[in-house]
Amino acid sequence: MANFALEIGLEEMPAHLVTSSEKQLVDRVHDFLDEHRLSVAAIKPFSTPRRLAVTLVDVAEKSESISEERRGPALDRAKDDDGNWSKAAQGFARGQKTTPDELTSRDGYLWYTQEIAGEPAADILSRLGDEVVSEMKFSTYMKWGNHDFLYVRPIRWLVALLDDQVVDFTVLDVHTDRVTRGHRFLSNEHVVIDDATDYVDTLKDAYVLADAKERKDVIAQQLTDIAKQAGWQLDLTSEPAQDLLEEVNNIVEWPTAFAGNFDEKYLDLPDEVLITSMREHQRFFFVRDQAGKLLPHFLSVRNGDAEYLDNVVAGNEKVLVARLEDAEFFYREDQQKTISDYMERVKKLVFHEKIGTVYEHMQRVQGLAANLAQTLGLDAQEKTDLQRAAEIYKFDLMTGMVGEFDELQGIMGAHYAKLFGENDQVATAIQEHYQPTSATGPTAKTAVGAVLAIADKLDSIMTFFAADMAPTGSNDPYGLRRAASGVVRTLIDHNWHLDLTTVLTNFKQANGDVADTNVADVVAFMVDRVRKLAQDAGIRPDIVAAGTALVERGDVTFVMDRTQVLSKHSTVANFRSVMEALTRVSRLAAKDEGAKQVNPDLFTNDAESKLYQLTKDLNVAQLADQGAETLYQALAQLTEPIDQYFDQTMVNDDVQAIRANRYAQLHLIQAGVYELGDLEQVVVK
Repeated sequence: MANFALEIGLEEMPAHLVTSSEKQLVDRVHDFLDEHRLSVAAIKPFSTPRRLAVTLVDVAEKSESISEERRGPALDRAKDDDGNWSKAAQGFARGQKTTPDELTSRDGYLWYTQEIAGEPAADILSRLGDEVVSEMKFSTYMKWGNHDFLYVRPIRWLVALLDDQVVDFTVLDVHTDRVTRGHRFLSNEHVVIDDATDYVDTLKDAYVLADAKERKDVIAQQLTDIAKQAGWQLDLTSEPAQDLLEEVNNIVEWPTAFAGNFDEKYLDLPDEVLITSMREHQRFFFVRDQAGKLLPHFLSVRNGDAEYLDNVVAGNEKVLVARLEDAEFFYREDQQKTISDYMERVKKLVFHEKIGTVYEHMQRVQGLAANLAQTLGLDAQEKTDLQRAAEIYKFDLMTGMVGEFDELQGIMGAHYAKLFGENDQVATAIQEHYQPTSATGPTAKTAVGAVLAIADKLDSIMTFFAADMAPTGSNDPYGLRRAASGVVRTLIDHNWHLDLTTVLTNFKQANGDVADTNVADVVAFMVDRVRKLAQDAGIRPDIVAAGTALVERGDVTFVMDRTQVLSKHSTVANFRSVMEALTRVSRLAAKDEGAKQVNPDLFTNDAESKLYQLTKDLNVAQLADQGAETLYQALAQLTEPIDQYFDQTMVNDDVQAIRANRYAQLHLIQAGVYELGDLEQVVVK
């Protein structure tokens, strides 16, 4: 068994592309090995800002030998009446580069069997350049020199070693070798790797930690040690902290953590301003004291060793202070104006050239929010707070602080609203209307903030759809899928059942051309976000398809509820019998409209009567209002009566009146079945 190392040497990649590119390389190498039938014990990934690499452990000497069979024409077409090979047989043999006499017969056909011998590993691995390295795909590309070749960054070197031998191939004009690059400043430019098994250790000697996981662990430990020694509280577990740790890990090759300080006077700024200045702009980790109060210190990571670290610390402190000076200036200046002053400026701010201004957007949202508040049962104080929040919630867009730190939209609005005398509910709603800010971020917690968030996002979706700017394929420049997911998640988190079809139809009628779009398309767009959430939750694809089909009211909360209920019951023993009974009813009922009313006088057996007694008062809407679980249980109890009904009853009776009456009875159940979704898509066999 041999070992193999592949390294793609690059100019520095953007940090956000390193991890995904490492995974892509592993996946492509795995598929490559499968396709060429070359077995390995393990594929180990490596990445830094300047390289993507894998090592293969225990590579087989050659690929697996196989026999490949191809079926030819049927034997009755293989020869003519004189016993000579037919044109069909000759053509098939010619296509296999053999003669008809070399073919075999089996199961009524001619067959060609080809023995494909195993191929040496080195020959297979020499194709990695064309079939893996050159085929990598990225969201960002560069072109360099006079080449048309596109890649995430220019390729500067390639390493391909099978044990101690170079595997020869070329990508563009770069040839494979055993020479890599160490740390840009701490190592000689060219570093020789003697053997594939030496890859990791050779790079460590050249001040490169190639294993991304090991490098991240080292960074986390260094940061933790500094914080512990100083008595600071450091959070590395939250989503933002994990994202920052990932980013920092992907911009260094030899990490050395350090601590810096800034003047305590800047602690008068809101914490979010300080944290944004440190985390978002400088990639610094903030620290708190034991009581949770922000401290005038930060932690960061250098790409290098500890030599001259004092100079690095001083430089980082200087850059941060410049940021904080700007923030302090804007914070002071912003308070010299009023909300009314800012709202006058908002009136001139363009939302989109095809849609209008931000102020016009806000006016539409006010009306929609008021309607939602009434529908969802907000109390009088909440309605008052919602009205005020909807009147001003975008004012902070015109402040100097948000102009400099756009990540603080809403956050500064909440701070300034309180400073300008607004109550806590209004201030909180101004901040919450942006939530969720990520796929897994929290939704608005307060009712006022949640309604404002929903109204704001629904207006954006409707108006962009009306302006013919709906997302297409993977293209979503206005973040409408994210907005739709935010609406769906907020409704689900608050357990609000909203008839989106009615809500959006009313909104369309109230807002003329700016919202003139097909409401059914928008509702389907929202349901698609439910489908995505269910898929991300690990629910079976067939259950997701069933639960998110047959949506009329656009109640996305109920759509998710019934999908989850179907998923929960799919592991129960009687699920198959329940599905088979209910889908049998729905399939038959769909074939005929039936009579308007069921006439018990036309029943001919006890099973009809029993099923009717159980279903005549079946109030589907009422059951659905109690939740999908209640509806499912009510329908599941009909399984045995339905089975008995079909055992004793021929639905398509020769007497037309009896037949129509039986279809009418099936329609009573069908309404409930459809309320659970398209159960025919559930796989139960």
